[in-house]
Amino acid sequence: MKMKIQSTDSPKNQFQTVRLAALIALSISLIMTTSQGQAQTTLQPKGPQVKVIAAGQKSVANFTEIDGVVEAVKQSTLSAQIPGRVISLNIKAGDRVRSGQLLATIDDRETQTGVVRSQAQLQQSDAELRQLQFALKRTQDLKAQGFVSSAALDLADSQYKAAKAARDSAGAATDQAKVTQSFSKITAPYDAWVLETSAQIGDLAMPGKPLLTIYAPQPLRVVMQWPASEKNTLPRLQDIQIQMGNEMVKPLSMQVMPNADGVSQTIGIKLDLPKTGVSANAAPGQQVRVRTAGNSQAKGLVPSAAILRRGEITAVYVAQDNGFAMKLVRIGADHGTAGVEIWAGLKEGELIAVDAVQAGMKGAHAAR
Repeated sequence: MKMKIQSTDSPKNQFQTVRLAALIALSISLIMTTSQGQAQTTLQPKGPQVKVIAAGQKSVANFTEIDGVVEAVKQSTLSAQIPGRVISLNIKAGDRVRSGQLLATIDDRETQTGVVRSQAQLQQSDAELRQLQFALKRTQDLKAQGFVSSAALDLADSQYKAAKAARDSAGAATDQAKVTQSFSKITAPYDAWVLETSAQIGDLAMPGKPLLTIYAPQPLRVVMQWPASEKNTLPRLQDIQIQMGNEMVKPLSMQVMPNADGVSQTIGIKLDLPKTGVSANAAPGQQVRVRTAGNSQAKGLVPSAAILRRGEITAVYVAQDNGFAMKLVRIGADHGTAGVEIWAGLKEGELIAVDAVQAGMKGAHAAR
């Protein structure tokens, strides 16, 4: 005999039971979702992934750095060749000038007078020469007819030759006067830039007194001073690099001066620069660093981007379990693409962030 069990709960109690069960299920779902989100946050940290490298030593060439100065291969100091007042100055420092361009004018009234005087003397000599030429011709005719002696002919001939020499002298004097008069015009000998002016309008110009200095923009060279005591260890051309800004330039040729300076006890070395690239924008007087390479040696190096510079502080970021920690270091010479020397502050094998800027961001972690 089957028994049928009937619920004694009222419909209201049944509704409350179902509602309570639904709330419990929803709470459990929210707790699980929150736990999963926290777990994902823990497993997947926010922030940039930064590449790291192990600190160690690399074999790089030793080098010596010496200051050098850029100078123009073609540089000229223009001065007056005649005395007089400067009556015009058509340029200023920094101007670009062309070959043959008029730069300055000196009072030329005296030289103009010299030209007029010499031309008058030339005309007088021409007249005397023509007169004696006619006299010589008549004497030759008379001698042929037997009316004059040979002595008279010889005298007429000598007078004509003397007049011809005087005429040639007057012509040369006229040419010299014109050349002297041209010295009143100071012109550019080649295409150039004006480096400086040493005179003003109204100044008295004297022969040998500088008026202005110009230089050709190309070619350029770097002049460095090598210690005379190390003459036996002069660098080779292939071992020299010139640092100009953030770039390294290889010189085209090298010229070593044969004598040493008696005061500084140094030997001058001239390094010709290429006409293209960063060296084309160099200016005379600009100071550069000349790097000479030596024998190779193992040194601790890190990429330049791995170094954080803040005022006088230099540091790198070292990888740890929870991110990066900043570590102070002492740096040495910069070897360009090879890296920067680390003299103190790191241990071999420590993992260093390649990019110090990214490593300093919040949540940054080492790339796996």
